[in-house]
Amino acid sequence: MSDAPHDPSTIRRLYGRRQGHKLRQGQAALVEDLLPALAVPEEGPLDAARLFGGERPLELEIGFGAGEHLAAQAAMRPGHGFIGCEPFLNGVVGALGHIERDGLKNVRLHMGDALEVLDRLADASLERVYLLHPDPWPKARHAKRRFMNPGPIARIAAKLRPGGEFRFGTDHPVYCRWAMMVMGARPDFTWTAERPADFLIRPDDWPDSRYAAKARREGREVWYFRYVRT
Repeated sequence: MSDAPHDPSTIRRLYGRRQGHKLRQGQAALVEDLLPALAVPEEGPLDAARLFGGERPLELEIGFGAGEHLAAQAAMRPGHGFIGCEPFLNGVVGALGHIERDGLKNVRLHMGDALEVLDRLADASLERVYLLHPDPWPKARHAKRRFMNPGPIARIAAKLRPGGEFRFGTDHPVYCRWAMMVMGARPDFTWTAERPADFLIRPDDWPDSRYAAKARREGREVWYFRYVRT
């Protein structure tokens, strides 16, 4: 079977469970009361004015897990608007908890596929895009399920402004090699690394996540990639 990247540029199916453990009463209340106020509108074009009431730089995280990285980035840059996309309910609940505890006003959430949001944003409208510890789908026959494929990456490239940044992190060696192959073939991105430390050491403005911390505890390397839209 070929190891060449696939190009799911039009339709992308989400695999896996949409909900894990049963929600506790407080978590269910967050979904009932807070999520509707923060949810990305279901239809129509999206921009900073519609999402946040005025112009501001926009950043988007694809698959934010439990939301700790998303919340930390939003707290560091309150003047930016952050859009988090996560298909799994328990992850959305985690993000809602961070947003409520930290009093964040600059985050909007989409419980679904990030491509649905990307398609509704104007070209060159994003300052940063994050893809951190995505499911690696390590078997070759599942490679088409990886987000890191030419189709989705082309969509990211279109939505990033020139000079905007795409950040990718993983602790899985198969996905690391695959991602380097996909990104190395793109003339519209420049990898910023100049020495090994640039992708082996977490940058100061890259908040840690539970996934990365778990990987290090279990003795796995974590790689941090930063690409600039050329």
